[in-house]
Amino acid sequence: MILNIHKPIGWTSFDVVKKIRGIVREKKVGHGGTLDPFAEGVLIIGTGRDTKQLTTITAEDKSYTATIQLGEMTNTLDTEGEIIETKPAPELSQEKIKQVLISFLGKSLQTPPMYSAKKVNGQRLYKLARKNIEVKREPVEIQIKDIHLDDFNGSTSTFSSICSKGTYIRVLGKDIAEKLGTVGYLTSLIRTQVGGFSIDESQSIQEFEESWKSSVV
Repeated sequence: MILNIHKPIGWTSFDVVKKIRGIVREKKVGHGGTLDPFAEGVLIIGTGRDTKQLTTITAEDKSYTATIQLGEMTNTLDTEGEIIETKPAPELSQEKIKQVLISFLGKSLQTPPMYSAKKVNGQRLYKLARKNIEVKREPVEIQIKDIHLDDFNGSTSTFSSICSKGTYIRVLGKDIAEKLGTVGYLTSLIRTQVGGFSIDESQSIQEFEESWKSSVV
């Protein structure tokens, strides 16, 4: 079974896996692509033999909508962390931001953040980061296939993007802020698409649980 679940803010991707495992009473449950706790949106869940499909699904392009708070940066690059740097944002226009966003189109190398679930030498980076241990991370080739400005109000900027597997939108947000001459971190992140799975068709955990229970009665 492949499920398109809308992960709520505050849940880890594994929290969702555990919840679904309990609902369907299936030992083998996995997800196709981690979403940070502060983020929400499309999380693809596979159960039983269908977990084999998750490798293919994870490799698909993903779409996101994100909001950057300009002028401040946290150690996690999102709302979960502590502010570690402030820098006044210059006078910006929508045209200037659009030009900067367009400059990220195409292939580039991106270094995974320390606060991430990525493993280096068998250890999760975020576990090391919490101990104030920083290790070298190899840059990964990513591709931004589409990016555009949705909203700008002076101190925050909201953009949408379509990108390849392995892209960290938190790092992209930080890099966008730097090109704008300031610092920044994400205050919201919504994954709107994974391959052919859209947020419009996502079920909340509660909706899935109710439909599952009614189907097995």
